[in-house]
This record gives sequence, structure tokens and C-alpha cells, in this order.
Amino acid sequence: QDNEILLFKPKPGEYRLYVGGKFVAFRTPEGRWDWEHVCASWESATGLTEFWFNGKPWPRKGLQKGYAVGAEAAILLGQEQDAFGGGFDPYNSFTGELADVHLWGAGLSPEKMRAAYQGLRLPPALLAWKNLSYETRGDVVVKNRLRE
Repeated sequence: QDNEILLFKPKPGEYRLYVGGKFVAFRTPEGRWDWEHVCASWESATGLTEFWFNGKPWPRKGLQKGYAVGAEAAILLGQEQDAFGGGFDPYNSFTGELADVHLWGAGLSPEKMRAAYQGLRLPPALLAWKNLSYETRGDVVVKNRLRE
């Protein structure tokens, strides 16, 4: 279904992690013009969600314990969908820059979450930014990240 797993920022200072149509919200400081590093995870068996913001863990929350994610997938970056594989609303589009996106099949340890923030070596991912084969749509430009 659409937005089976979704990490969405509906407004400054709030991230939402959706699983199967339900969500938990995480409030964050509003850091204007700064990069935000976000790691989120969800575990079906316990329903436990973890959210890390700029290398720091937020309190864990429960969501959809026992839920099973469908086998068919479409992975979208920067766009919330209103129907599986489509139904896009320009008002639900990300405006800004994305970098270093990864997706793992299992949750990361706190040490690995910190390593992700610090740009250190990570375990092999199901989806890794540098290994993606992708299609761009709309006003999208792919460039190397500007390092500070």
C-alpha cells in the first residue's frame, strides 16, 4: 500500500514515522539552514520505534506491534504518495537537499546509529545512496554533496 513505511517532516520541528498508515511523532529543535541527520527504525515484533536526531536518541515509542510490511515495494525519496506508486501532491514534496540515504533490513545498534551520524563505516545496507540506480522526476538535480 502507499506509504507502507514513511518518514515525513510535515512542518519544522516535527518528524513522523508511519507504518501501515499509523504514525508516531517526534518533536525536534528548529535548526534553520543546518543539515539535519535523521535515523529512524521500527521493529515489527515489539512495535518499538527509535528516532535519532543529529546523533542523539529520542525517547522510544510504540507503533503497529506485529504488523507485516508487504513484499512489493516502491521506494520514493522526497515525495509522499497518495496511492501506491503514484497520486503525488506537489504540496507533499520535499524541498531542499537529501544525502547519504540508507535502508537496512534490521535495526542498528546505538553504536552504529552514532557511526552513521559521524559518517563512519556502516554495515552493508539493502539500499545505499551511492549504489542506487534511480529515475528522477520533476525539478530534481543530482549533485555531489557540499562538505563543510
